[in-house]
Amino acid sequence: MKKIGLLSYVGRPLFILGGRRIIIGNKVRIFPGSRLETHDNGQIVIEDDISIGQNLHLISANEPINIGKGTTISGNVFITNLDHDYQQIGLHILKQKYIVKTTSIGENCFIGYGAVIQAGTILGKQCIIGSNSVVRGVFPDYCVIVGAPARIIKRYNEKSQQWQKTHSNGIFN
Repeated sequence: MKKIGLLSYVGRPLFILGGRRIIIGNKVRIFPGSRLETHDNGQIVIEDDISIGQNLHLISANEPINIGKGTTISGNVFITNLDHDYQQIGLHILKQKYIVKTTSIGENCFIGYGAVIQAGTILGKQCIIGSNSVVRGVFPDYCVIVGAPARIIKRYNEKSQQWQKTHSNGIFN
């Protein structure tokens, strides 16, 4: 790996592809069974004080995926910035071109067990992703996001200083 910070733990077994483009910050805990892949100049940046449960699968192609400091990722989570094109009929999907979309996880997020963070997902800081959610899109700071496809169900209202239910687009009721 390009860098592993102080007091970080990476459990085995671990599968790494393109390790020279993976940066792990200080006080990061990655439990066993993870698979970290970089393709075509992709980069994975895992900032400080992050806890990652077992069986994370993270794929980055052509641009970095950043996981913000203080984030917790539960087990069996998949995160990617990559889709495969499927336009050419008769050509296997894995042989078609990559479609890369910016994907990033903000600071202090919590990603629930079994969640899928798809290409093109940008999470603001302190977002909470429900278990088994399938997430794609841009989400502001302080959201609770659940479902398949995922949608916002609550946001922190800075005026009232409370978590409040919202419409699926994040606008308060």
